[in-house]
Amino acid sequence: MPSQRYDCQDTRKDQRDVNMSSETGQRRLVRESIEELTPYHPVESPESLAGRLGMPLDMILKLDSNENPYGASISVQEALGAFDRYHFYPDAQAASLRERLAIYCGVRPSAILVGNGSDELIDLTLLSILDPGDEVVIPEPTFGVYRARTELFRGIPMIVPRTAGFDLNMPAMLDAITPRTKAMFLTSPNNPTGNLTPTAEIVQLLETGVLVIVDEAYYEFCGKTVMPLTQEFDNLIVLRTFSKWAGLAGMRVGYGVFPEAIANQIWKVKPPFNVSVAALQAAEASLDDVEYLHLSINRIRNETRRMRRMLGTIEYLQPYPTVANYVLCKVIGVDAHVVHQRLADHGIMIRAYGGPLREYLRFSTGRPEDTNRLLTALQRIGEYD
Repeated sequence: MPSQRYDCQDTRKDQRDVNMSSETGQRRLVRESIEELTPYHPVESPESLAGRLGMPLDMILKLDSNENPYGASISVQEALGAFDRYHFYPDAQAASLRERLAIYCGVRPSAILVGNGSDELIDLTLLSILDPGDEVVIPEPTFGVYRARTELFRGIPMIVPRTAGFDLNMPAMLDAITPRTKAMFLTSPNNPTGNLTPTAEIVQLLETGVLVIVDEAYYEFCGKTVMPLTQEFDNLIVLRTFSKWAGLAGMRVGYGVFPEAIANQIWKVKPPFNVSVAALQAAEASLDDVEYLHLSINRIRNETRRMRRMLGTIEYLQPYPTVANYVLCKVIGVDAHVVHQRLADHGIMIRAYGGPLREYLRFSTGRPEDTNRLLTALQRIGEYD
């Protein structure tokens, strides 16, 4: 019997050795640059949190991804229900939507590309412009995808810290430009800080000749855009999305206005059917109902202002000004990640960070009743501490 036991142990050891050898062999197939990547970590899903807490899904309050709490226009649901061509591939050129977007943005249709979210357009742009070792200037804190995807395409992120108030450090931005600089990313309003990038500063950076990519994911909430500058500068890309203002985050449809010389090259690498027929239908239906969507936007703007005032009444939170649909707060005297976890225990999802934003939390704007629930939970956390 003892010999049998030892035989089993030897068998298990041999199997572990085989598994380790197999894993090592598989990892050799992966590009070294992928092994070295720092991944972008998305937030936990509400389904996962509901499962962990044993809480009904409709009790989870999702204030972590800057989504529209009022959802899409009813026109979207009607359009998707009436559409009867789901068994055909989508238009690879998204021609109808691009025509509509050209009117919405005041540009030529040929300058517009549509993507599976603006994230895909970021990937396609970097894939098209970067050679290994090229540099991309990124003022941080900002959207973490810019750094992660620059590294993925073997570029070098040149990180420029923002000022204490999260404005651009313009002397440092200009100093970061070298002969290897291919592009720079700017988000306006910036995510997660909520502040605008002044147009004059964007013009100053455009005048250097470097490709400037301005992400206007939250344009509809602030009404400020650099879109007219695309008529003046051939080194400006403006990215937008239907995820936030139009309530189509789950549909994944974004678009960008590109210099046509760059757009022509991106067409070569874009997957032919990258945006589904459902997403194309939903985006066009949203453009049919802009008036309704702007009513939702106004409600969100008003609630953002109220939420910021209310967050200011919590003694351990210092809210920053914002023109987007979220509020960034510095956490004082309490561990921000403890607050994040305790809110999660209440079924409330918000955004926490690492690195230079370790002491900060971001709260997406919900409905008035969502803000009230959030504030009650924050007050209880303060009392507990």
